[in-house]
Amino acid sequence: MTNLVLSFKKDIFLDERAGDEFVLRSPTVTVDLKHLPVGIKAAIAILATEEVTEEELCHPILITDGNSALPQFYYYLQQFITLGWICHTIRADDFSLATLVPIATPYQFEFSKAAPDRKYVLSRFVYCHQNHEQFVIESPLSHAKVVFRDWRSAAMVNLLAQPQDCCALTEIPGISVDTAQMFLSLLLSGKMLSEIDENGKILEEENETLAQWEFHDLLFHSRSRSGRHSNPVGKTYRFLGKIQPLSAVKTQKANEIIELYKPNLQKLLEADVPLTQVLEQRKSVRLHGDKPISATQLGEFLYRCARIKAIGQKEYIECSTRPYPSGGACYELELYIVVNTCESIPSGLYHYCPQNHQLAKIAARNGYIEALLKNASQATGESCLPQILIILTARFARVSWAYESIAYSLILKHVGVLYQTMYLVATVMDLAPCALGQSNSDLFAMATGIDYYSESSVGEFILGTIKSV
Repeated sequence: MTNLVLSFKKDIFLDERAGDEFVLRSPTVTVDLKHLPVGIKAAIAILATEEVTEEELCHPILITDGNSALPQFYYYLQQFITLGWICHTIRADDFSLATLVPIATPYQFEFSKAAPDRKYVLSRFVYCHQNHEQFVIESPLSHAKVVFRDWRSAAMVNLLAQPQDCCALTEIPGISVDTAQMFLSLLLSGKMLSEIDENGKILEEENETLAQWEFHDLLFHSRSRSGRHSNPVGKTYRFLGKIQPLSAVKTQKANEIIELYKPNLQKLLEADVPLTQVLEQRKSVRLHGDKPISATQLGEFLYRCARIKAIGQKEYIECSTRPYPSGGACYELELYIVVNTCESIPSGLYHYCPQNHQLAKIAARNGYIEALLKNASQATGESCLPQILIILTARFARVSWAYESIAYSLILKHVGVLYQTMYLVATVMDLAPCALGQSNSDLFAMATGIDYYSESSVGEFILGTIKSV
């Protein structure tokens, strides 16, 4: 016989105090219950220690408190479900198969019974991973995860890569039709499955809104925002005392350094055109002029966009101040300048040193640099190579050391605000700017020898002179 059994999540603790006080605690919520009937107290205590059916939970209530106490018990049970405290587990005769565990609040559990003669297929948004020595499937469509308690769960999910009905799942040893139906129902309730209609169409694919989401985009959206997971979010300093934070300024090892021009900010304040005019004139310019950008122009551009204005200590991490905003003053973004053509600066790959306002040479022009420039040209849809390609990288640990769940989304926001800063500065300087949508991070790693996982390219921007009409 296969049953659906209930239990509290492992992080829910029962504190039964003297008298009528009855306290339940989760990591975020404390519920203080008083003057509960004896049978309801017994049922709640069972939930904290065992996996039981609703019928088994109701038994002590009926014996001790009578039928009149059931509505009160079901009220509390629904409140526990809404708080995301109740797990639902499939229990067969001699083994537990899988558990649906809430990961977000408020949580709603609506049991969707799978039809025995209907076919179902795994949602394309479902993914499997190991978590705390458990095999888990999750989906950005769901407010719960499914924890596998037995190898047969994984075997059935493997079959569900293709449309299957209950009978097909009984090919797995020990899986009856009832167990297969209950398993499908649990996955269906957790929004892990899509139904196949009478015409053989997958209903999920008929949803025009979902069809336009790619798997990785929806997962990234749901996991970097609150609402569909229970992971810690924000500045948690999870590596404090375990790993040393990266310094605010990247250490330079280059032998060849180019000092850059520094503009007079007071004169710029007096001469610059109004902000509204700059905003209205801003546009992407993909083709560059015949005259190369000058070292003076490049120096002024970098100084106005990305120099370090100050360095200081903030809470547990060294931080800096620059012309554009950055969450927590982390400033994880680094600028690498690929010079195709520039007056007074040889073609090659350079790292911009924001503290000293210098270019540190990494490599002279070679096959990798040529490939980076060609990739940038292809991204613009033009055949000509850009005069300057600016590659934005992220030293990821500058953000992930302090922030949890939202680290990469913060990095992309920082890329956006730096893009806008670069657009505005280029416009006021009468230069040709254009942000690029994509490039090859592995190619950048090969060109620089930098470890892909510690620092990688996250944005690209081309710059040059205006092409004369």
